[in-house]
Amino acid sequence: MTAIEAFAPAKINFTLHVTGRRADGYHELDSLVVFADIGDRVRVAPSDTTKLTVDGPMAAGVPVDDSNLVVRAAGLMGVAADIHLEKHLPNAAGLGGGSSDAAATLDRLADLFGKPVPQDVLGLGADIPVCLHGGAARMRGVGEQITPVAGLPILHAVLVNPKLPVMTKEVFAGLERTDNPAMPESLPTLKDAGEMIEWLATMRNDLQDPALKAEPVVQQVFETLKVTPGCHLTRMSGSGGTCFGLYSDAETAASAVGRLREQHPGWWVEAVRLNA
Repeated sequence: MTAIEAFAPAKINFTLHVTGRRADGYHELDSLVVFADIGDRVRVAPSDTTKLTVDGPMAAGVPVDDSNLVVRAAGLMGVAADIHLEKHLPNAAGLGGGSSDAAATLDRLADLFGKPVPQDVLGLGADIPVCLHGGAARMRGVGEQITPVAGLPILHAVLVNPKLPVMTKEVFAGLERTDNPAMPESLPTLKDAGEMIEWLATMRNDLQDPALKAEPVVQQVFETLKVTPGCHLTRMSGSGGTCFGLYSDAETAASAVGRLREQHPGWWVEAVRLNA
């Protein structure tokens, strides 16, 4: 058996409504999730013992022990593998990087060893099921309820992260209420990017305000993004601290990237296609 590779795309929460809290402490969510055309890369090969190596522009600080979800993914599959992770997404950024890496690892290990991915993957994280799905979806419950969403228009966006990790646990702890309204039971048919941006503006990310309090520099990202020419909507993804701005076309998004990189050379800034 030879090594096989997989692309692990960035996950973007267009919306993230916190609708309840269960007795076990887990939060109920209602989120519209899409994926970007940038991400990490994972390579797996059979081995006597599981080991992880990491490189890439965002490799600094990424653990290589069993605190990394890709190592735990191999354990969940019950196999030993040599795993290499090429890291392009920032850590603790609200982009589902670790979950997407783990989902890609599970998928490729299943191919490599001819074993099915276990049905219960929530132990690795709430984003694992939607990342295994890998396409636009509505994510509900604690992440286990995945409903594919077809026909969404492709949107052009700029992702900005100040390279400061925002801890999910701290953000959830800052929620003022956990019984917020869900999205409409039936999502509207959105024929083009303009209609989708208008609809998204009426939705929320309930973790945005507590994330701003946990890491005020995210507010600076918002203020800087929203005044770039052509930006129609600015929002945070997941529990932060990556923010995204939505634009009418790739050229306008690329222009915003140039401006932002010049103004803030220490930030991670990328132009992407969402739902690509």
